[in-house]
Amino acid sequence: MPSRPRRALLGLLPPAVLFALITWQVAAAGPLLGPDERLSHALVHPGRAGELLADLGNVQVAVPALVLVAAWTAWRGRDAGDARWWVPSVAALCLMALVPLIVVPLKEWIDRPGTPAVPPATGYYPSGHTATAAVAYGSAVLILLPWLRTALTRRAAVATGALAVLAVSFGLVRRGYHWPLDVVASWCLGAVLLGALRLFLERAPGRGGEREPEGTQEREAERGGLGAGAERPRQTGAHPPSTRTTRTSALSASPTYRGARTHQDTP
Repeated sequence: MPSRPRRALLGLLPPAVLFALITWQVAAAGPLLGPDERLSHALVHPGRAGELLADLGNVQVAVPALVLVAAWTAWRGRDAGDARWWVPSVAALCLMALVPLIVVPLKEWIDRPGTPAVPPATGYYPSGHTATAAVAYGSAVLILLPWLRTALTRRAAVATGALAVLAVSFGLVRRGYHWPLDVVASWCLGAVLLGALRLFLERAPGRGGEREPEGTQEREAERGGLGAGAERPRQTGAHPPSTRTTRTSALSASPTYRGARTHQDTP
């Protein structure tokens, strides 16, 4: 059975293959363009609502949102004493910087015209707004998840990121800024990039957020009979020295040895 990293890499293949297929169809004016244009004509309805939703994919909106989350998670990681507290945030920002390096050359190469709802121009494939939203909001969710302590908050974060990307996608098609295939291709591209980021974060040492919940050490100390602020025994290879003085005072004078320091006791 393939290992987990290998399975993760295999999981990147479907969106990568679909992205290559769509790119080929658009570049070669293949049969997929007919249904794509008919779907666009059915969905396009220029209006203020679609424009506002599309604006969520603007660099001026999506990138600052990622920067804020990256700064907060880096601060939390440093405050928690993580050795490499900066790794998740820097990785997410570097991935964001990679998006235009991929999208812009593709736009120039494919040179696809826009829909009838926009002025005559080319360079609409793939959708830069969709790719920006997918990577910005998706990366923000990935680096934020380790700091969310409940399943409900984690689901809410994932749902919020997904809804933001879907809102941008719908707004772009509804307003007529992009053909549907432009948007779907950027979904595939975003899935590949985010999958690679997730795999990197899972394998990177010192990943932010992987620490004991607050209060764990105190609860362990209470269960062990230690008061607040009490120092735990140091881990050594030798047995603790005996504190027995007489037979009658053994029980009262000798503190109970709690054993070597465990992994859960480590901050």
